[in-house]
Amino acid sequence: MSAPAVIRDFDDFVKVHEILLAASGVPPTLYRQLFRKLSADTFDGGEFFTIEPCEGGRQRRLLLSVESLLRDSDVFLIDHAWSFRLPDALQQLKEVPGLAERMSALMCVDLDMKTNDEVSELEISEEAIGKSQDRVLEVLKKEVDKAKESGRDATWLELDELEIDDEMLKSLDLSAKFPNLVALNLWSNKLQDSENVIQEVTKCRNLKAIWLNDNPVVRNCGDTIAKAVLAGIPGLEIYNSCFTSNFGEWALGFCGDIGGADNTGCFCSDSGSLVKVTNLDLSNRCIRDLPKLDQVSIDVLLHLLRDFNSLQSLEVDIPGPLGNSAVQILEYLPNLSFLNGVSRSDITESGKHVIDSSLQPRLPEWGPTESLVDRVLNAMWLYLMTYRLADEEKIDETPIWYVMDELGSALRHSDNPNFRVAPFLFVPNGKLASAISFSLLWPTQDVHYGEECTRDFLFGVGENKQRSARLTAWFHTPENYFIQEFKKYQQQFALRNLCASTEESPATTRVLQHNERALRVYTDNPQVDEFLTHPEFILTTDAKEADIIWTSMQVDSEVKKALELTDHQYTNQFPYEACLVMKHHLAETILKAQGRPEWLQPTYNLETHLSQLIGDYIIRKQEGLNNLWILKPWNMARTIDTTVTGDLSAIIRLKETGPKICQKYIEHPALFKGRKFDLRYVVLVRSMNPVEIFLFDVFWVRLANNPYTLERSSLFEYETHFTVMNYCGRLNHMNTPDFAREFEEEHQVNWLEIHQKIREMIRSVFDSAAAVHPEMHSAQSRAIYGLDVMLDQSFKPKLLEVTYCPDCNRACKYDTEVIVGSKGVVKGRDFFNTVFGCLFLGETAHVTPL
Repeated sequence: MSAPAVIRDFDDFVKVHEILLAASGVPPTLYRQLFRKLSADTFDGGEFFTIEPCEGGRQRRLLLSVESLLRDSDVFLIDHAWSFRLPDALQQLKEVPGLAERMSALMCVDLDMKTNDEVSELEISEEAIGKSQDRVLEVLKKEVDKAKESGRDATWLELDELEIDDEMLKSLDLSAKFPNLVALNLWSNKLQDSENVIQEVTKCRNLKAIWLNDNPVVRNCGDTIAKAVLAGIPGLEIYNSCFTSNFGEWALGFCGDIGGADNTGCFCSDSGSLVKVTNLDLSNRCIRDLPKLDQVSIDVLLHLLRDFNSLQSLEVDIPGPLGNSAVQILEYLPNLSFLNGVSRSDITESGKHVIDSSLQPRLPEWGPTESLVDRVLNAMWLYLMTYRLADEEKIDETPIWYVMDELGSALRHSDNPNFRVAPFLFVPNGKLASAISFSLLWPTQDVHYGEECTRDFLFGVGENKQRSARLTAWFHTPENYFIQEFKKYQQQFALRNLCASTEESPATTRVLQHNERALRVYTDNPQVDEFLTHPEFILTTDAKEADIIWTSMQVDSEVKKALELTDHQYTNQFPYEACLVMKHHLAETILKAQGRPEWLQPTYNLETHLSQLIGDYIIRKQEGLNNLWILKPWNMARTIDTTVTGDLSAIIRLKETGPKICQKYIEHPALFKGRKFDLRYVVLVRSMNPVEIFLFDVFWVRLANNPYTLERSSLFEYETHFTVMNYCGRLNHMNTPDFAREFEEEHQVNWLEIHQKIREMIRSVFDSAAAVHPEMHSAQSRAIYGLDVMLDQSFKPKLLEVTYCPDCNRACKYDTEVIVGSKGVVKGRDFFNTVFGCLFLGETAHVTPL
């Protein structure tokens, strides 16, 4: 039964949305409730939830505001505040009224950009300053009174978020009033003068820990203050949430909750208190960073931990201060029952070495001069979700990205979530054109008043799909682990060279013998149909009687059966040619054969080598190297769903729209009159064993339309960073001889020398395929491939991709003077005559053997 044209009742709703409902995962018991809310446009989430700021205002979280909500008891509509295709993001933020403002507030990146009214409200009057000082004095008095009651000196001061400025800090004279101060928390105040802060803090010579986090002085003079404070307080063990190189039992005791603001007298390094510790958190959750340790220091730390006789549970980053192996840590600490929340038995049985501790969220960062638009572009990958539209005929090639409204965007991640979210298209008229997108939210556990409502950002994604690595998009994951994975990956390809140059005789012979009939060609290619006029070939519409099958579709067993093809017919494709024409296989083939040749940019398959890519990215960032990357779908042409970005979260998230490679972007290409360009070569392949290939003597230049720049806004401009203008943009054809002559003049280079390097590279590509995939050879195969090449600023060639059944429109359309190889003029209308003559008749006009 066909779906109804208009939805009139619940039954119609289910019929129209049957597939969408099943895909969303919404329990069928909620279908009727969902139908009522969609029909009435009911957004009642505000009656059940409340949003509150967290992480110092740089994030929001969602709390349940009713007494309870039982599992699968209700479903809520979440509106989409912003939906867009990625290339349009920048333009929409600039042009849609109020969009940038709403997104910046939703993503918590507008904290320092207030309106004039808000600024006036926030200005601190003299009276307010006085009140702030009164609050500080009140805190100090309580600490003094508490110390008198206990009979001990006050050793711990919590003075965070009290609007203490430089003058007030000096007037407090903390070192004189609290001579035995051990811990001082000045987090999130208004300290700005580095000299004053250093002077006042270093007077407190007995400090073991100090927190100056989120003060302007740390943002502006962080390194200067850190060095001065560490030099001025030799016994300091914790500075700004990081262990110092002097850390010892005091710092470990703090992480074990022995010492703190509420139990300042409970811990003394020689009191044996460490024996009582049962839970110890050394992960970034408790301490932002542990110093890098040599083996001697690791041994000392492990020895200290052995003194924690009652220690049952340990949280620590792996790889991290205790090494790279969870199994080895358990061997060092035999009394430990849980490591990073995983039981000893589970780790031992699985042999798993890396067990993540709780992770710190990535919070949006921005500079004071950055516009709201730039801030949103930086932060949006922490919030975006995606879907693709599809109808009965095809799936949309370009994905839709969207941001849920304020309520939906406040849902934070949990590995054990109590809610689930799924995109949903409501189709009120039964047709895709009327579709309205929502997200659906429903409880998957019983939730009670005040509990945080969470979702799994990677629902359904397990470790077999690189879950831990993908969480790096939202969390600070252990960098050392990824660096090591990258280094191991690099070592695999060191000194590889499977390709050996051969001087074997050509393997192919003329298919058409003299005085025989013309070869019959079956084709679905309109250019072959129009331009193949060679007298020794004749076109046929009957595939069964053809000698040559020249098609754009893959000739697999099903196609052979449908067209009644035989193994004696020639086809224009080689077995296993995917090792060249699919981008991830191409990179894998080259890496296996040659390691990392200079002409192949660093390339990673995001489906299998995300950890290695993250390691490469981290090292580049540490070394201050360019970190711009280009993401390309495995098997799409015309730059569909292709993105240039330097944002690690974006790189990881973009794999959600389909399998991709991530390749280091050529940030400094050779330019032609200030514009980017690439070159299309056509290679004719007669045999893969031995490799017998020819280069068509004409190549084509493809030019970007806009001047090249690395300005961030330009990354959204197709006509700046991409050169394929056949399908969008303005196509500016340029004759090859004119380009080569003007390029030589502009850069003072010899084009024939560049051409020779390109020839050598192309030969290496096919030698690699033959070495790694000898099964690619077939005596009944002949094919042409398009190779796209770019030059870097040193005029060295870089391989971009290899294309099966390349678009030959320009080859057939334009007559071109040959500047390499055979010379003369090649007529466009003779292109396929040349191709077929070379591949099947042994002719060599206008082609050069490689």
